[in-house]
Amino acid sequence: MDGTGTANSLGRTVLEQQIRARRMTFEEFAEYAEQFSREHQQSGTLSVRNLQRLVAGGYKDGRPVRVLPATARLLESIFRMNIEDLLSPPIPEQLSGGHALRVAIAVVLKAADVLLVRRRSNSGFGVETAWQFPAGMVKPGATSEVVAVRETLGETDVQCVVRGLLGSRLHPATNVMCDYVLCDYVGGVAKNVDVYENVDVAWVSKVELARLIPAGRIYPPVLDALELSNV
Repeated sequence: MDGTGTANSLGRTVLEQQIRARRMTFEEFAEYAEQFSREHQQSGTLSVRNLQRLVAGGYKDGRPVRVLPATARLLESIFRMNIEDLLSPPIPEQLSGGHALRVAIAVVLKAADVLLVRRRSNSGFGVETAWQFPAGMVKPGATSEVVAVRETLGETDVQCVVRGLLGSRLHPATNVMCDYVLCDYVGGVAKNVDVYENVDVAWVSKVELARLIPAGRIYPPVLDALELSNV
């Protein structure tokens, strides 16, 4: 088996599934994790060999793999999931339709402004960032509406309420199923709460949105909801 972990097309653990969703090899992710640890002043380390054992869920003789507390904290910070969930077998509901993840994307409006977060890039190791809407993974048993509200609060300290679901699509760049949830601002001052995943948070005018996110990358029903289809 090579560093991409392709022996099992479904992934052996949620951790392996998450790494594949980021389109990274084990070597690339181990390097990314080491860089993340340095940038965020964590003590956790992750070698390729250790990562291979973790994604396998244990040793070939059936013994469970031992995870150092610092390494567990590092992985939990990167994925925002507890280590027990990351090392568990993939959940069937997450695999339906041939995709590994389902994500809720919150389109939060306050008058003529929309809420954005500036996400740390998963594909680079420097200061590369990208603006996008707040988003979070939808676990089995949860709803996209609940996740959208919760993730918005957890990432930006902004409280919002759901107006309605705009639709869903398999994202053309990430191959992840995305549910787009239109929300209205209720309260709170926007700030970067999730410093591990984001570098900035901002309210931007709807007309300025295309400067930060090219219109061609935005789901058309979102453009319609923002009245930007003809801009």
